[in-house]
Amino acid sequence: MNRETKLVSFLYNNFIGRLFLKIAYNPLFSKFIGIFFNTRISAVKINAFIKKHDIDMNRFVKTKYKSFNDFFIRELKDIEIDNNKETFISPCDGNLLVYKINEKSVFTIKNSIYSIKDLLGKEDNRFNNGLCLIFRLEPKDYHRYGYVDKGVKGTNIFIKGKLHTVRNIAIEKYKVFHTNSREWTEMKTDNFGTIIQIEVGALLVGKIKNYHESYQFKKGEEKGRFEYGGSTIIMLIEKDRIKISYKIVKASSKNLETKVNFGMKIGLKL
Repeated sequence: MNRETKLVSFLYNNFIGRLFLKIAYNPLFSKFIGIFFNTRISAVKINAFIKKHDIDMNRFVKTKYKSFNDFFIRELKDIEIDNNKETFISPCDGNLLVYKINEKSVFTIKNSIYSIKDLLGKEDNRFNNGLCLIFRLEPKDYHRYGYVDKGVKGTNIFIKGKLHTVRNIAIEKYKVFHTNSREWTEMKTDNFGTIIQIEVGALLVGKIKNYHESYQFKKGEEKGRFEYGGSTIIMLIEKDRIKISYKIVKASSKNLETKVNFGMKIGLKL
């Protein structure tokens, strides 16, 4: 168990740790940390972070970073987008799990039961018997995300919450996707029906930054970014719209994540 894992275990499994956690998962504390990571002095943390997470910097545009957050939202040199209109792509780098939404708009993640209402703050039965895709981003991942198809989106809906880590230890103890700060929007796509995409903040995330309100978008176009911290993207897909790769579905049935990259093929139009 490394130091970071030990710290997370202390925060969630120890009485004193949970007292500190009440402070740490407060959005005001996260906002303060976000301000610090936008300062020039925070840039001293960059090299140690690269080494700790074994980040291949050859993937990214070479530049002099002004702050740690400037580094954290670094841009890729090249983004390979599968532009076949029949292909469903990943909206981000991350670790993917796929779950079936039942006829009651409910699905289960790590023994925690979630409903569409938990995520959106309202009922929505359009996704009954459809799919829920969960992309968990790690600190080492590319933290910008994009659109999976051509289409039109609505306005962004922000739901204020607390900020838990998205590690498994937190998911086992808290319904983190229900309690964390998040922002969602409805997208009417040309090839995959109506999709709801939810960006979920996590421990020490300063900001979820979406670039557009009501907007006509293109496949592979950048939609937004997360600032410092691990984060999650959740997608709700209607029934019989896409067929996800068998390898991903099989792994998900065992609660095993599949590593994916922004723009790569993860499924096909039905």
